[in-house]
Amino acid sequence: MPRHDITALLQDWTDGDEDAFDRVVELVYGDLSRIASRHLRAERPNHTLDTRALVHESYLCLVDRPSGEWENRSQFYAVASRVMRRILIDYARARTRQKRGGDRVRVTFDEALEASMASERCDLDQLLALEEALESLERLDGRLARVVECRFFGGLGVEETAKALSVSRRTIERDWTRARAHLRRHFDVQSAGEAGHD
Repeated sequence: MPRHDITALLQDWTDGDEDAFDRVVELVYGDLSRIASRHLRAERPNHTLDTRALVHESYLCLVDRPSGEWENRSQFYAVASRVMRRILIDYARARTRQKRGGDRVRVTFDEALEASMASERCDLDQLLALEEALESLERLDGRLARVVECRFFGGLGVEETAKALSVSRRTIERDWTRARAHLRRHFDVQSAGEAGHD
């Protein structure tokens, strides 16, 4: 189905057609599966959720969101990716709470961010350290956090991210540079603080 048809269905849903959302999900299920796989490839091999389960859990979250949150296909994918990340972080935090004792492992920006981007598996400490850094970025500038979510977790290119966030390509390029710099600084400060407690 052409992209404009998906956008039209999203608009129909925004206008009150509740069945339109289900039609959108049917049409983009393959793309949602690819986004879910991208998220899961950085997880432990024996994760409770597989690609299908992550898509289904995200569907349950998405269907309850305000329909006006997206205006086009790129925004829908960005929101879906963000929902999937939240689900996986919640699972990671629950798993960490179940672990008894043990010190937190020091994690660097390169280990966490680059492992995720290179399709390597992140351990719990890397995943939670990256989430903490993204929360810090969100407090500084919400759009920078959205850029990271779109580019890196959602697998969107520069053009798709620009469309999803309704800004120019150049703005996304600048924001991506700024976001990575902030994340690197955050990790450096955290590592220095933990080193000072050794």
